[in-house]
Amino acid sequence: MTWKAAFPMYELSAGIRAGYDALFEALLGALRVDGFGAAVELERAPALPEFWTRPDMLLSQTCGYPYLTRLRGRVALLATPAYAFPGCEGSDYSSAIVVRADGAIGALADARGCIAAVNDIDSNSGMNALRHAVAALAREGRFFGALRWSGSHRASLALVRDGAADLAAIDCVTLGYLRREEPSSLDGLAILCHSAPSPALPFVSGAAVPAAVRACLRGVLLAPAPELAGLMAALSIRAFTPCGDDDDARIGALAAEARACGYPQLA
Repeated sequence: MTWKAAFPMYELSAGIRAGYDALFEALLGALRVDGFGAAVELERAPALPEFWTRPDMLLSQTCGYPYLTRLRGRVALLATPAYAFPGCEGSDYSSAIVVRADGAIGALADARGCIAAVNDIDSNSGMNALRHAVAALAREGRFFGALRWSGSHRASLALVRDGAADLAAIDCVTLGYLRREEPSSLDGLAILCHSAPSPALPFVSGAAVPAAVRACLRGVLLAPAPELAGLMAALSIRAFTPCGDDDDARIGALAAEARACGYPQLA
């Protein structure tokens, strides 16, 4: 069998893609030193969330919300990156609630009845964090006038910038990478506020990956050699931290708090 690996969560530019490719090659090199001899291929644009549950999935990064709702027990958590971007604290991250800089929304309550751009129903940063942020302001289970499902954070930003939507919740890591790699994509936009923090996107291995291989990957991430540490720094990753199901239960707590406000679905 040829194992597959993919890092689809932050493919925002050729430079960032190359950075994650180099990170993967360093991890694969460590596995080779440890005696891992199987064939491995990087997969581009894998179908999600199906890729994460494939029997040939070796290594990837996933969003915490699909992990909580459908992947627990089907993938193994390895470690969580601690990113060096505004809105990140340790291995936590948050969503920036983004509006047009010249718009009329000066506080979250002003967005009542407006149009929200949302990247995906399974997104913690784009959907779950936004639902939690506006839950206390909702009336009879509704806050927004309409939702525009965009397919990506980049597309959500474009909808807000072009006036097709009024607001979006954007993963602060995505925002940090865009600020560095493509600052013009943020022209005309402003950050209204940040969502509640939650654990950042963990690195995971497939359920069929041997325990010794998983242990090697986890050990290399948590105690990186100088070469790997340099590759991490180029991706604005300060460190990797241990993670477990208790961490991702905090993502479920955001959903539970929204439900307690009578706001079970983003609307």
